[in-house]
Amino acid sequence: MTAAQKLFAEGMREHFAPALRALGLTDQRGSFSLPAPDHWALLGVQPLSRDEHALRYTITLSLTARADWPGPGERPDPNAPTGTELWHARIGTLMPVDGEICWEVSPGPRWLVAVEDSVSAVRRYALPELRRRLAAAVPADGGPPTETYLSSGELDEVNAVLLTAAVARIQRAELVDGTLLLTGAWSRSDPVAREVLTGVAQGFLAAGDDRFRRVSCVDSLGRGLWLFESD
Repeated sequence: MTAAQKLFAEGMREHFAPALRALGLTDQRGSFSLPAPDHWALLGVQPLSRDEHALRYTITLSLTARADWPGPGERPDPNAPTGTELWHARIGTLMPVDGEICWEVSPGPRWLVAVEDSVSAVRRYALPELRRRLAAAVPADGGPPTETYLSSGELDEVNAVLLTAAVARIQRAELVDGTLLLTGAWSRSDPVAREVLTGVAQGFLAAGDDRFRRVSCVDSLGRGLWLFESD
């Protein structure tokens, strides 16, 4: 085992795992879960590359209905999606970087900074989204889950337009009480994002879908940014 691997193991054991347990997750065989009787709401730590000088890793998330889990083992592995998941993502898609992100552990006096930073990312981005996904899958009132508005292919087409304008992608498009709710890593102080999303919202409203009369844009933490209503 290299020095980097030893530091990574220590960081996970002595710092990362205790921090996640304090946030309400339980750990088992390298992954962490939220308590839920009918679903596996999981968070995993996935090494991406390693050598004698450094080890790079990222965070994975998955939500699977227990009734849909036919695979081997007691529970799914969030690092190895099988297609039975209700949702699976890497943490970078939930963050303002809007893409792949990894942390690097390497020998040196500041080796623990990467581990602490990844804990902060879990607390701020991963755990709120995992809780939200779990709550949507198991509504408290027993009603239907939040309705997804666009298919993954349709969402990719819209996000391709946003990409050309250097605007963060739409992470979710959902129908909630007559409102089309768009979630993404945007900021109220970003005029380009507002301008582009204004056009996107107007396009959705012009479609004349009776299921919604307004479009609301919120950031990754669910904070309201902009609201657009049909004429």
